Amino acid sequence: MADAPSSASVSALSPAAMIPTPPRVYAVANQKGGVGKTTTAINLATALAAVGQKVLLVDLDPQGNASTGLGVDVSARGTGTYELLCGFAQLPQTIAATRIPNLEVVPASVNLAGAELELIDLDHREFRLRDALDGKLNHWDVLLIDCPPSLGLLTVNALVAAEAVLVPLQCEFFALEGLGQLTRTIERVRRALNPKLYIAGVILTMMDRRNTLAQQVERDVRGHFADVVFGTTIPRNVRVSEAPSHGLPVLLYDHTCTGSQAYILLASELLHRRRSGVPARPQAA
Repeated sequence: MADAPSSASVSALSPAAMIPTPPRVYAVANQKGGVGKTTTAINLATALAAVGQKVLLVDLDPQGNASTGLGVDVSARGTGTYELLCGFAQLPQTIAATRIPNLEVVPASVNLAGAELELIDLDHREFRLRDALDGKLNHWDVLLIDCPPSLGLLTVNALVAAEAVLVPLQCEFFALEGLGQLTRTIERVRRALNPKLYIAGVILTMMDRRNTLAQQVERDVRGHFADVVFGTTIPRNVRVSEAPSHGLPVLLYDHTCTGSQAYILLASELLHRRRSGVPARPQAA
């Protein structure tokens, strides 16, 4: 298997056994593309909203897939994360409604693609998102930031603004490749810019238990990360892949499929962790 971060590194980024104040702002991050990051952000947000949590999803990926997956048309993205980061708009001006009660989104437009270059010349460039959100989040119970598949300035802004990180991890041979780089980046951000940051959970995605390699990946990841790994795993499911093309989370597209049920379990586990400060370990999906 590929090299993984050391246990000491993971331990340094994880909280103590109990969390005095549960995090409200989560960055959903992994610099490796195609791991189910945006799919997880969309469907976890939907599942949390379905049980009464007020959720805001911030689409920080220039591809805008989270916005598309929540049914926000490109023509309705005149003001969003680009304007928020560059100071052209305040948070209330950037929020778009979704068809899901309790769930709102700050959409991404094509303009965000050039934001990293523009941010380089701005003061406090790593703090732009944090400053834009500061003092304006009392309306929501949970905020999820969907990061781009890179460790650039947009992702750093998300890590500085967040209290905790959720890491979707695909169950394949290269699953652990680059994860050490991500934990090192989080550690650098924690030391220099955001001392409260930690990894709140690793989410195993695209799991096929018929595949021996996938089972080996799961064992390796749980061996390195222990209880930081969610007990719930997200299975490979064609309905999950189909849903974004309809502008719907899978929980609305087909709430009975195995993918939907897994995200409901994941939301339940996350809420348990937020309430108790200790990991819950339900039966894996």
